[in-house]
Amino acid sequence: MLAKLALGPLLIAQGRQVRRQALRLPEAAGPRSGVAGEGAARWRLLVLGDSSGAGVGVAHQDQALAAPLAAALAARLGGAVAWRLLATTGHTAADALQALREAELAPADLLVTALGVNDAVGQTRPQRFVATLDAIHAEAQARCGVRCTLHSALPPMGRFPLLPQPLRWVMGRDAARLDAALARHVAGRSDRRHVPLPAVPAGPLDGWVAEDGFHPGPRGYPAWAQALAEAGAAVLR
Repeated sequence: MLAKLALGPLLIAQGRQVRRQALRLPEAAGPRSGVAGEGAARWRLLVLGDSSGAGVGVAHQDQALAAPLAAALAARLGGAVAWRLLATTGHTAADALQALREAELAPADLLVTALGVNDAVGQTRPQRFVATLDAIHAEAQARCGVRCTLHSALPPMGRFPLLPQPLRWVMGRDAARLDAALARHVAGRSDRRHVPLPAVPAGPLDGWVAEDGFHPGPRGYPAWAQALAEAGAAVLR
């Protein structure tokens, strides 16, 4: 905290510079619902997220998170998976909760959340972050009959090429703090799990990070989807 206060003026200036110069990529095109696999759907997936959930960094939803995740689940489970995506660029956990409350929802077995980056940027306190995710899980249980929520881990913001130092270090620390609080909060629960991200190579991040230096790229999304599919299949079997 003391380091952040001391660096305050520099961090504010760097944040403004990043917002001015950042490459703004669109959300991935394509349907936000469908069925993966053959035959009638046996399982139902709902993905709730921010810009990464919306597929920013790739061209089409087939290359993003939700559709590949449904396909990977269908392959692992041996049956069709119906899926739906609710994700918007810039959404914090609180924004996502409001979007969930306002949406017309169908039944779902599994909820996946891809949230937290905007909470780290917006300096959401860990207690408020996990409380909002509690509310998201409760809403999905009450309205969709969700059996389990998988909370995807926050990405390692301390490695985002877009962010200059020391802003990168501070954002990495803040994101890690939110992620650690979430992991502790749901530890040991059968109806909620914290799912770590796949290991990112130690060297160049070509393909793992999009051209904006901030979002997943065409190699990052498939690895992310597979990690979540492994956890989801273990829950739904």
